[in-house]
Amino acid sequence: MRVIKFLDKSGVKYKVTKHEPAFTAQHMAAVEHEPGKYVAKPVIVNADGKHVMCVLPACYKIDLKALKNQLKAKKVELAEEKEIGRIFDDCELGAEPPFGNLYDLSTIIDKALEKDDHITFQGGSHEKAIRMSMDDYRRLVEPKVLEFSYHATS
Repeated sequence: MRVIKFLDKSGVKYKVTKHEPAFTAQHMAAVEHEPGKYVAKPVIVNADGKHVMCVLPACYKIDLKALKNQLKAKKVELAEEKEIGRIFDDCELGAEPPFGNLYDLSTIIDKALEKDDHITFQGGSHEKAIRMSMDDYRRLVEPKVLEFSYHATS
């Protein structure tokens, strides 16, 4: 997996845990006993024909209208699964790590994640979670911070 090699090469501390298969970020939060606000889910959008990785908390939903306004884009829509599969060829579909820089994608994170002390995410597999400090994540990815999501109520 590209992300593990990258983290090893970067020399940052991180922890990998193995868990039962989890196919959503919220499910992964539950099996990892981690509040959803610390579990990052990447959502790939197509903004005026260019793919962008948007990273938000597991318990949040993306607001495409807010994202479109903040990106100053004419059109923003969710990327299709087949496009995502091509971009993240080393990952199981739906288990992409929030490192757009490893896949030549610009990365933005939602303001809701900005002040967290750590981040947990899928490491390319539905059975692995990676936890690392938010400071290290931000240093390695250099994401732009925008406000483009809202808390999902059940």
